[in-house]
Amino acid sequence: MMRSAAHDVALEPRHLAETQERYFASGAFFAELAELVAARTESAGEDASVACRAYLKDRMGPLLEEIGCTWRVLENEVCPSAPFLVARRTEGEDVPTVLMYGHADVVAGQAGHWGEGRDPWTLRAEGERWYGRGAADNKGQHLINLAALRMLVQHKGRLGFNLTVLIETGEEVGSPGLAEFAAARREELRADVFVGSDGPRLDADVPTLFLGARGGVNLTLEADLRAGQHHSGNWGGLLRNAATTVAAAIGTLVDGHGRITCEALLPAELPASVRAALATVDVEARAGGPAVDRDWGDPELTAAERVFGWNTLEVLALDAGDADAPMNAIPGRARAVLQLRFVVGTDLEGLPGRVQAHLDAHGYPMVRVRAGTAFPASRTDPDHPWVQWAADSVRRRVGDRLAVLPNIGGSLPNHVFTDVLGLPTVWMPHSYPGCNQHAPDEHLLEPLAREGFAMALGLFDDLGDPAGRPAPRPLPRPAS
Repeated sequence: MMRSAAHDVALEPRHLAETQERYFASGAFFAELAELVAARTESAGEDASVACRAYLKDRMGPLLEEIGCTWRVLENEVCPSAPFLVARRTEGEDVPTVLMYGHADVVAGQAGHWGEGRDPWTLRAEGERWYGRGAADNKGQHLINLAALRMLVQHKGRLGFNLTVLIETGEEVGSPGLAEFAAARREELRADVFVGSDGPRLDADVPTLFLGARGGVNLTLEADLRAGQHHSGNWGGLLRNAATTVAAAIGTLVDGHGRITCEALLPAELPASVRAALATVDVEARAGGPAVDRDWGDPELTAAERVFGWNTLEVLALDAGDADAPMNAIPGRARAVLQLRFVVGTDLEGLPGRVQAHLDAHGYPMVRVRAGTAFPASRTDPDHPWVQWAADSVRRRVGDRLAVLPNIGGSLPNHVFTDVLGLPTVWMPHSYPGCNQHAPDEHLLEPLAREGFAMALGLFDDLGDPAGRPAPRPLPRPAS
């Protein structure tokens, strides 16, 4: 039964906190997550379509119905083995609409490689760590958000906003078909704001919001000068060394201290709003990772700006001769694979040709450049009203520990929501960098899950309060 607004305001904060504590202390959350982990939804597996469809229908469907959503599984025209689920709960035309996202697929389970006899498909608690494939990426994260929504509906009888939920099943293989699906269903997916949970926090102890993702593109540099190798004593000084040439060509793109020296590989600017958002972000204090090299990268940028606000060019692989069994010979062919991680404002139009022109101008026309598939960069401006509102909401629960990142350093399909659907995006991750996602012994931290649930519960509760949230407005139609 719907209770009065006055009753909600007077009693709900305490009652919700008590219910949340019981939900975790009773083992109910663990049990629900265990059911999700048990579903072998490997996106690259032979039975991917069957497992993912079953996950959507048998796991997600009933949970969404408890939130009061109608739902359906829809086909992926680009990748038939990776269907989508779209759910909807409508409460009125004068309230905002939030689009939520999660992905059901996981990477390979890697059974037999987990420590202490752990099974990737059986959730196992060891102290604060809950081990299982998908526990952190992404089943535990979307369960936290959906369970928080369910709790609000059960206690209040309403959300106070319209809800659309999109769950995909191909994120781990690059989200094939997601952009096309969103473009074809713009009206169905129209919203005021996007809220999702994926990726890691800045650190386990640092609640985080991030607003987008850097893009990435691989560049291959190759010098194919002659067939075979030639004796380094007889021909040294007479024949151009392909390995030396490729290494020197790389040095014209990025120097030996990690600073990009080719203008074509840099963004137009570091916006003031991005710089301000990163001013208090400390990436050097992250526990469990390697020590940050303070003399690496552009010295005019802070550590946070280098990884979240700027571009980086990394050499991923070098290939010339055989380093394990070197011959006394000059290699005739050498190759390097580099990766450009880039932020919004980087011009990708004709990038391989512009890099080639740079190498030609520096005396290396014999080094040829080709680019692989690029995934785009995207972000919402930190000054956007919905971002400011979300940050204020989360700070009411966690205080000044909150970090707001303009984007993460890695990749997510954020561009689908910003560029295709035209939405401001707010990501609220419930994992941390040491969770071992994509590796054996993936795990979710129980304290982090509890705090993430409180953050989600508070955010959605605040979203239902018209007094503090940005006013809903007709959204401009994204360009075709």
